[in-house]
Amino acid sequence: MVDLNALARANADRWSKAKLTRKSEAGAIALRLYKAKPRYQAVERETGVPWPAIAVIHERESSQDWRASLAQGDPWNRVSVHVPAGRGPFVSWEAAAIDALVKCPPFLARHKDWSTAAALTALETYNGIGYAARAVPSPYLWSGTNQYRAGKYVRDGVYDPGKVDPQLGCAALMIALMELDPEISFAGAKSAKSPAAGDPARPSLTNPSKGSIGAFVINLVRAILGRK
Repeated sequence: MVDLNALARANADRWSKAKLTRKSEAGAIALRLYKAKPRYQAVERETGVPWPAIAVIHERESSQDWRASLAQGDPWNRVSVHVPAGRGPFVSWEAAAIDALVKCPPFLARHKDWSTAAALTALETYNGIGYAARAVPSPYLWSGTNQYRAGKYVRDGVYDPGKVDPQLGCAALMIALMELDPEISFAGAKSAKSPAAGDPARPSLTNPSKGSIGAFVINLVRAILGRK
């Protein structure tokens, strides 16, 4: 069994040390994702999942293909055949995305804690906890940063320690989004109080006091500035 609290602590530590290794590529993709912010925000309003999290999942699952479901990259206008299978067809990309976040494991719409560590761990569980079970950084998060070198599940249950994931990970994309716009809003709020020093898991995206979206943003920005 994977200890999710331990995984959250590990991800918080990795985040504090992470630096982009493919910065130009990450910046270009982040700009493309940012331009679609209104569409991601429409899904955020229905699910409560912060739009940047939706955006980076979209990139990982289908390279931001609007014809593909957020759940697993299958065409949303057909019944899905990959896990989660049997979903759809849907009337739009947005409808498919809402279904993926609300009705499919790990049910990200149920998450209330979108602090740094919790958000990273939620994104990792969206892909699965096979990497955590091996105590290795998940490329779904860390590809494109100095926290990842190699290792990838090439198909279900088959892990290749020498395989390098060619896609950028969610954490790398999130860093690039924040560098693109440090005032990025996850829930329509602006930067407010900073988080308690030395506590990367404290900020929340849903409370306008300590642990607010503003605290989350400032925490990320400070981490990014520390990488330069």
